[in-house]
Amino acid sequence: MRLSQMLFVTLREDPAEAEIPSHKLLLRAGYIRRIASGVYAYLPLMWRVLKKVSNIVREEMDATGAQECLLPQLQPAELWQESGRWETYTKAEGIMFALTDRQEREMGLGPTHEEIITAIARDMIRSYRQLPTHLYQIQTKFRDEIRPRFGLMRGREFIMKDGYSFHADEASLQKTYADMDWAYSNIFRRCGLEFRAVQADSGAIGGAASQEFMILAEAGEDEVLYTEDGKYAANVEKATSLPADAKPSAFVLYEKRETPNTNTIDKLCQFLNCSPTEVVKNIIYRVVYDNGRMVLVLVSIRGDLEVNEVKLYNELAKLASNYGGNAIIAVDIPSEQVQQQLTLKPLPLGYIGPDLADNYITPAEQLQPEFLRFADRTVVELKNFVTGANESGYHVVGANWGEQFALSDRIVDLRKSQAGDRAVHDPSQLLKSARGIEVGHIFQLGTKYSQALGATYTNEQGDNVPLVMGCYGVGVSRLAQAAVEQSYDKDGIIWPVAIAPYHAIICIPNISDAEQVEVAENLYTELNAVGIETLLDDREERAGVKFKDADLVGIPYRIVTGRSLKAGKVEVVERATKTSHEIAIPEVAATLKTWIEEALSSAVR
Repeated sequence: MRLSQMLFVTLREDPAEAEIPSHKLLLRAGYIRRIASGVYAYLPLMWRVLKKVSNIVREEMDATGAQECLLPQLQPAELWQESGRWETYTKAEGIMFALTDRQEREMGLGPTHEEIITAIARDMIRSYRQLPTHLYQIQTKFRDEIRPRFGLMRGREFIMKDGYSFHADEASLQKTYADMDWAYSNIFRRCGLEFRAVQADSGAIGGAASQEFMILAEAGEDEVLYTEDGKYAANVEKATSLPADAKPSAFVLYEKRETPNTNTIDKLCQFLNCSPTEVVKNIIYRVVYDNGRMVLVLVSIRGDLEVNEVKLYNELAKLASNYGGNAIIAVDIPSEQVQQQLTLKPLPLGYIGPDLADNYITPAEQLQPEFLRFADRTVVELKNFVTGANESGYHVVGANWGEQFALSDRIVDLRKSQAGDRAVHDPSQLLKSARGIEVGHIFQLGTKYSQALGATYTNEQGDNVPLVMGCYGVGVSRLAQAAVEQSYDKDGIIWPVAIAPYHAIICIPNISDAEQVEVAENLYTELNAVGIETLLDDREERAGVKFKDADLVGIPYRIVTGRSLKAGKVEVVERATKTSHEIAIPEVAATLKTWIEEALSSAVR
């Protein structure tokens, strides 16, 4: 492609809307343009990148026996209501674009396709002889993000590969799940990316187990905890670990003490000269279920630790049916003002104890108590601990479960793991932290959707049983931007060879020099003929402008038909290392072909 004929506009300054390097660079280099909040046009260079990523995904999926299809983006509410997720996606998480058509039917734009694919399986899969079956698609998805940001990282419209498998039993699912683990690792390796597979929370998709694939980058929205021995890695939302040992309490006698101005753990520990590991802190959360039922939740956890709100959400979701609901609309720590509005009398915030009375925190407008208590496992073994006295300005010391306080019977893991914690599999290994961008997620769904939608098959014994399902997603457009976030410098993008829009760019320093133009034209024809995708910068611009644009756009190899022509050579610059080579003109094509093949083969390994 000739740049003189291409829609090619670059920017010298960072756009005000962009927050992270990859977003700035994709806008500056002319890959994308913002149309609306969270909605972007993929311009010609970007579309070539996306097609290359998609082709790698297709090749790896097809190699496992998966079959490509295309499912509707517009989905009827009825199927989502059958699965119980309509309220969750349109109200609780609120991420589905919902609409009513002219026949007054509720519809939604698909953020995911579990319901559609399960309905198809329900209609078409009858016998165990048709199993396993694995279908996938690559298409545009939609999410009504509250705060779209970071360009293609968190947009409202994005390209995604999602696949769904159907099985007769868990053993068959496990095999496909392992195949997807292998295929996804191949995808990210072939794209030239540094990644890590981590244990993950299944979120609204659900299922027994799931694994995320993270592209390691400082701008990643997710925190990954891992061990150096390579035997453990998890999203912080899912991570488990061994907390630091609690220090023995110095308070051997139970007593109530005046502790003025100690409404935080730090202030309290300074005042009492104690460790936060000796403290039981108590936090009030509010949960709202999809039927409007609101419940206040008291969580007791060790003073040096934080609550993992994803783990809390999952525990509360299990109790939805107890309150007549199907899903959670919201879980939060209400503001001090809201907490006081929800209670019968002012709460002693910062001084709450684990025995705060039910009738104390029952919302005034509700007649019957709506109150849950959870205890994190870290508080169970604490003895002679410090905690709130349910009176502003006072705490108790030397307290014990079974004596001064009753321990909740809902004892669960609600602790947020952190860097420095000891690993469960090997306490000598300490967890380390890295930032990651989620670009892939695989799930073992089990029978969650097949049971809800009545998707069954006849087994060898003639019984109708639910299909066992798996789900597997790759964010194609997100992966493309993540590659930029992982690989750039002060001058611009550094694309991995496998997904670069073009392999090489030929820059003609002086367009009025007939020899420079002739050599460039001949190389352009020769390189494209042997499969080296090549751009020709034949614009009437200064050499410096062309070199800056080539670096900004990030094409792996830059060929310059300049002063070296006198010796029958051209300059070839590697974008990643900025290493310059003078290569004889007849050897350029063979040399580049070798470099490209080596780059692609090393990525596969």
